[in-house]
Amino acid sequence: MLRIALRVNRAAKDQLMISLLTKKQLTALLSSLLPLILSILPATASPRQIGVVKSPENSQQWVEITNRLQALGLNYCILEQSQWQEASDLSNVNILLLPNVENINGSQAEALEQWMNVGGKVIVSGPTAISSQPEIKTQLRSLFGAYWGFINSRAATLKIANNPSSGWAKGLNSFSSTFIGGVIIPTSVNSQTSAIWKTQGSPPAVVVTDQSTYFGWRWGQDQVASAKFDVAWLSAALSRYGINRNNVVALKGSDSPTSCNATKTVNQPSVPVLPKPQPQSAKPAKPQNQPVSSSPTNNSNQQTLSISPDAPINQSVLSGQDIQQMRQELQALIARVESTLLAAEATHSQIDNSTHNVVEESLKQGDSLQASLVTVSKNNPSYKALIEAREALQTFQQLAERGSYNEARQLWLKARRNLWDNYPTDRPFAQSEIRAMWLDRGTIVQAKSEQELAKIFDRMAQAGINVVFFETINASYPIYPSKIAPQQNPLTRGWDPLKAAIKLAHERKMELHAWTWIFAAANQRHNEVMNQPLDYLGPVLTLHPDWANVNKQGGIFDYSQGYKKAFFDPANPEVQAYLLSLLEEIVMNYDVDGIQFDYIRYPFQSPNQQQIFGYSNSSRWLFKEMTGVDPMDVEPGSPLWSQWNAFRIRQVDSFVATASARLKQRRPSLIVSVAVFPLERQDRLSRLQQNWEEWGKNNWVDLICLMTYALDTGTFEDKIKPLNEPGSAGASLIIPGLRLLKVPDPVTVDQMQLVRNMPTSGFALFAAENLTPSLEMIFNRTQGSIAANGGEPLPHRQPFKTVVARYQALQREWSFLVANNQLAMEQGTMKQWGRQVDALANSFNQLAAQPSRENLSSARTALSRFRSSFGAWMRQQQQVEPYQVQVWQNRLDTLDKLLVYGERMMTEQQARSRRN
Repeated sequence: MLRIALRVNRAAKDQLMISLLTKKQLTALLSSLLPLILSILPATASPRQIGVVKSPENSQQWVEITNRLQALGLNYCILEQSQWQEASDLSNVNILLLPNVENINGSQAEALEQWMNVGGKVIVSGPTAISSQPEIKTQLRSLFGAYWGFINSRAATLKIANNPSSGWAKGLNSFSSTFIGGVIIPTSVNSQTSAIWKTQGSPPAVVVTDQSTYFGWRWGQDQVASAKFDVAWLSAALSRYGINRNNVVALKGSDSPTSCNATKTVNQPSVPVLPKPQPQSAKPAKPQNQPVSSSPTNNSNQQTLSISPDAPINQSVLSGQDIQQMRQELQALIARVESTLLAAEATHSQIDNSTHNVVEESLKQGDSLQASLVTVSKNNPSYKALIEAREALQTFQQLAERGSYNEARQLWLKARRNLWDNYPTDRPFAQSEIRAMWLDRGTIVQAKSEQELAKIFDRMAQAGINVVFFETINASYPIYPSKIAPQQNPLTRGWDPLKAAIKLAHERKMELHAWTWIFAAANQRHNEVMNQPLDYLGPVLTLHPDWANVNKQGGIFDYSQGYKKAFFDPANPEVQAYLLSLLEEIVMNYDVDGIQFDYIRYPFQSPNQQQIFGYSNSSRWLFKEMTGVDPMDVEPGSPLWSQWNAFRIRQVDSFVATASARLKQRRPSLIVSVAVFPLERQDRLSRLQQNWEEWGKNNWVDLICLMTYALDTGTFEDKIKPLNEPGSAGASLIIPGLRLLKVPDPVTVDQMQLVRNMPTSGFALFAAENLTPSLEMIFNRTQGSIAANGGEPLPHRQPFKTVVARYQALQREWSFLVANNQLAMEQGTMKQWGRQVDALANSFNQLAAQPSRENLSSARTALSRFRSSFGAWMRQQQQVEPYQVQVWQNRLDTLDKLLVYGERMMTEQQARSRRN
């Protein structure tokens, strides 16, 4: 107590200086004093008081949770999540139980950290904080010493680990049980595994530290584990902290637990337990218009509700449009999960490659063949989640119609979360596709050596990545020692990351494409990292300021939000010559498989607000030579404005055309890709002068990577709709980009599956720095082993072999459904269709084995006939599974695009042969 008194006395003395402190310094001082204050507060509370957090996520199981807590017989208080925002809210508890609390905000994480710093202890279970922001997840992983990695694919038995840290749980061997839980990933050197799952790899099921206990299942949920099991484990966990019936007052008779914040009014109503879905014939219940306590996050820029995963919603009334949008979003998710499950089951089924043979056997043997090939178990969690989601969708509509909006909303959230948690990601099912990842400069710099860089490439390879976009030129700094650029990036001096990366990629059968900033010459964020002045123009523009792209006022940095960039002027011949020589240096000196042009555009502009770029002396002179008018005198909407905009568009187009031709002349096998915006074309040409459709139609680029970044699948789908437009990019392949930052793992998987169901040849992930261990494990299971075999063809390298591989995947799905009597088609139609399926396969096989103009023409003709009849063949199936039929049509469209791209490759090869 003497030490505490001295510290408090010093703190009081320091307050004399508060008037002289800045706001930032004052905040820091108060934060440093808070743990000291909190260390004194618990002394007035009940000894070893236990608090239990009640949240919107666990409110549905609150009756089950309460039954378990009361069976334990210990006194506890309830902490409503809405009343937990600062460290003082935890001052009355010593131990906090967080049963399946999936969303924790920043204030709550800070409060938890301060409370744990003065001795607070936690017991957590299930996917805790799975819906929190990435920064908050990182903070909580450090506090808990572990995190929820992923749900087990099937039921497994929990077993006490054979190590010293599991001594507290030895008495629980008799309570061993088999159920579906999740793998807990340790994050600290002090984390110890106390229990494991008896499944492949023996992954952790319970992880502990001195201040935390993490259960790898949804504690307090009857559908997961029995009450007896849960009570035994919680009792043992509490005993780790010295809690038992002898030293904590038990509840008396019918006493109810109190609020942990007795001085605060708990105004958040309890969420009612959802009723069991009733048959349609049941009479509707009376409306229950109960108030709720949180707020919706609705994105007005999209067609579907943009609700963050499992976020509580606080809207008393659902409009007709809300109901329709929620129905559509859940229906779409159900369809994607079902399509993914079909792909997974078909991939691993033992079915004859001949669809016609499967049809004949199925019609001949009937149910006996069906019984031998059914692999979807009724206990499969994905299957069960789909059944429950369909029932929930029906009940949701009934609840909404009778005004039970809160119940409807909670049911909708639960169904969506259950589908995400049970996405069929337990085995490989990926198709032959481009699985690219941008490897960013920051991650490369942090590696500092080839040995550390190898670890990053190992992770990407295990995750199934087969193409790496390696950031090679950033803000005018090459990451390698260059003889063309003024200087190498100072943060990578002493080694050559590009040389190392090429070696590491090729050893792992991955392609390495040099990702280069083209017209973006300086970056304020990079300047800050480099300890340069914020408006430093970079090493090139500092030497050549006349190369800068300027606005009418002579300003160089653009108008985009946040950190601003300075751009080169695309119309300056010296700029183009410099950039071309830099790209040629890479291609001639390094064995790169491709070059990617990023920032291949003008800065963002707003002509209506007079925020326009392109007024360098070089641009003004060239335009005046063409029109006789200085562009400074051309105003938006005037007769010459379209010519001025077209002039700037041509400068970018010209560079793409010239660079592509020269680089491919140096290395014919080089793949040229571009990272571009998916904005509507006219808007994009006006604001960015980025004309990527033209680049594709002229065969200047091979891959067009659309930066279709979105936090939710609905917005993502809206952004990739241009992919459905036939011939939008000529014979070039379009692949959408997915952002990983701040996107929950289930949403990432969902977006990837949407891409696989669209007419695309793959996807690109941004970026390596956001590849979390949990996401990496999902990728490892679903696509890692496929890439590791090294046998899959890449669409941009072997388009005809890719056609064969992808069509075989289609055949497996069709044959699987036929064998299981799940394809709605008349017998006569099915026989005809089966023969045509096999005939088309033969055309593709012949083309892949012997690429020739004749075989290509035959394959394209056969595919065209097949597609024209496909709708009639699938008429009955369309009524049953419209989404899946559309998916098959999209995949047939992809085959056609690959044949077009293959024809382009064939033409280019023949042209090179003639020149040689």
